[in-house]
Amino acid sequence: MMRITLLGTGGSAGVPMIGGADGSGDWGACDPAEPRNRRSRSSIVLDAGQGALLVDTGPDLREQLLSCRIKQISGILYTHSHADHITGLDDVRILNRIAGTPLPAYGTPETLASLVTRFPYAFRPWEPPHFFRPVMVPHHVQAGTTLETLGMRIQLIDQDHGFMRTLGLRVGNFAYCTDVVKLDDAAMDALQGLDIFVVDCFQRQPHHTHARLATVLDWARQLRPARTVLTHMGTDMDWAWLRQTLPAGVEPGYDGMILEL
Repeated sequence: MMRITLLGTGGSAGVPMIGGADGSGDWGACDPAEPRNRRSRSSIVLDAGQGALLVDTGPDLREQLLSCRIKQISGILYTHSHADHITGLDDVRILNRIAGTPLPAYGTPETLASLVTRFPYAFRPWEPPHFFRPVMVPHHVQAGTTLETLGMRIQLIDQDHGFMRTLGLRVGNFAYCTDVVKLDDAAMDALQGLDIFVVDCFQRQPHHTHARLATVLDWARQLRPARTVLTHMGTDMDWAWLRQTLPAGVEPGYDGMILEL
């Protein structure tokens, strides 16, 4: 069995965004009274029973792990190097302390090069016995290959994120495709036969780097997964409106949602 925890399901600014008429937040079309509309930045944890793999280290990482009661991480996979997916990296030092060891960090050469440039101290060799800074060991991976770690075979999928490429991932009949605006034929082939498809769906209107609702519904019609779960949602994606509007088999995710295969 594999357990998937959606740590965060919001876009790069979260929901609510900073601001609002009284400074308490800009909710857009989202109802502030619905707790599932409060969204931190997108991230997940995968656990197949041999250790937990964290996907991205967004700026809300500390609160996410506490809220979801995830006490230990054994490895980290980075989908890309945008700020909303990496800037919680300093909290990895506590994860180091809990594990008692440096943590492997998987990513494309481009992603890891960006991380090393922005957080050079996190990739220096460990100086035992303490962790006063995060310590990660980089491992280069490439789209189109399979990563084997923590008892999981992770198929890495090339994605179009507008101005850059990102990694989607498939483990068994589960797939996670955040920060994607287009999926080419090779990606669609890799996503056939899914039970659960967690996918970027930022807003209703077209966006230059993220999939819109109509695009995701078209992917769901083509792929026919048993469940399609929306993530990376912005302020016009009200949870109740989505529940009332979406077709059978498609649903909005929410922070703390647990999926099992």
